[in-house]
Amino acid sequence: MRYANKMKNVFGSILKGKIAIVGIGNTLRRDDAFGPALIARLQGEVEALCIDAGPAPENYLGKIARAKPDTILIVDALYLGLAPGEYSILKKDDIAKGGLSTHDISPRMFIEYLQKQTTADIFILGVQPESVSFGEGLSDSVKKALDEICKNLRPFLNPIGNRFLTQSEKCPHA
Repeated sequence: MRYANKMKNVFGSILKGKIAIVGIGNTLRRDDAFGPALIARLQGEVEALCIDAGPAPENYLGKIARAKPDTILIVDALYLGLAPGEYSILKKDDIAKGGLSTHDISPRMFIEYLQKQTTADIFILGVQPESVSFGEGLSDSVKKALDEICKNLRPFLNPIGNRFLTQSEKCPHA
């Protein structure tokens, strides 16, 4: 088992106030689709601003900042040096060192901008990918992680009064 029991406690301690969950990833690169897959599972079920930012989270910086969240949870496939499917929650300072992301934009720059534009506590939920090669569908290990994370995350997100970024609101240049 990964970190399921430990994560359940961690989610309860970090998810406070108005929450924004930002899924980052490319759905055409196997396990890199972890972030968008988590957002797809949460939409319509929890009270949080859920954003599928795809492979270009910088396009959503303005929308996230205008929402004025108290907590931002960035969800992404990261090179953590763990076994495929294992996951961890990192603080913004942990990822600022760089070298973890599967994306072009520096996570440090993304987080620094959010820090300047919001007063939110920022955390990164990273899962170790098995493969980010071209192709669709998550590996079995990352699918299991996705199931565990959803199960442990949902109790800390109110299921009433949903507000999500819709397809028509996903203007990449806002």
